[in-house]
Amino acid sequence: MRISYQILEKKIDVKFKNKNLLIQALTHKSFNPKENNEKIEFLGDRVLGLVIAKKLLEIYPEEREGILDKKFASLVNKKTCLEIAKKINLDSYVKTFNPNNKKIKIEDKIISDSCEALIGAIYLDKGFTIVEKTILNLWKNHIEKSVVTEIDAKTKLQELTLKHFKRLPTYKLISNTGPRHKPIFKVGVKLPNTKYFTASGKSKKEAEQNAAIECLKIINKK
Repeated sequence: MRISYQILEKKIDVKFKNKNLLIQALTHKSFNPKENNEKIEFLGDRVLGLVIAKKLLEIYPEEREGILDKKFASLVNKKTCLEIAKKINLDSYVKTFNPNNKKIKIEDKIISDSCEALIGAIYLDKGFTIVEKTILNLWKNHIEKSVVTEIDAKTKLQELTLKHFKRLPTYKLISNTGPRHKPIFKVGVKLPNTKYFTASGKSKKEAEQNAAIECLKIINKK
């Protein structure tokens, strides 16, 4: 089935001179191992980072670097790219290996990677001014929400520990159970002169955050 890219071009307000660039940006390596979006995604990731970093410095000229870094991370991560991609129905255009030509659910990572590749393709086809305008338009609501920055539990615990003990919390992986496709990580965190506070999660990072939450609960009770 032939894919029409005109609706997508209208949504992002960009008409490609080189349609092959757009097609390549939305082609996963499973569909075409040679002509795919891996390298354009690499470029798009850097272009997105530059545009967002530049915009944050314009909006928050007096903000501390640490807070800017948190705002930046929340705006360029895979989750946000996925949300942007779904907003413009990008998954409808992504080409993946599908031998039976059935309607299949494309993995979230592939969709978010394709969003970055699309940015790379716009940059190559139209230059920096147009890609900057496109990113700021697509990311407008997310940038506006960046006024409030939620400090995660690990950061809170780290700041508290440095303030009181001049040392960082100690994290320890206690166990990794469950099947390979659905593991459960159990992690412990301790401060100087405390026991380990433990918690679990679907990833080591999530388990560390949950352990930090448990630790903070005890500290805040005192």
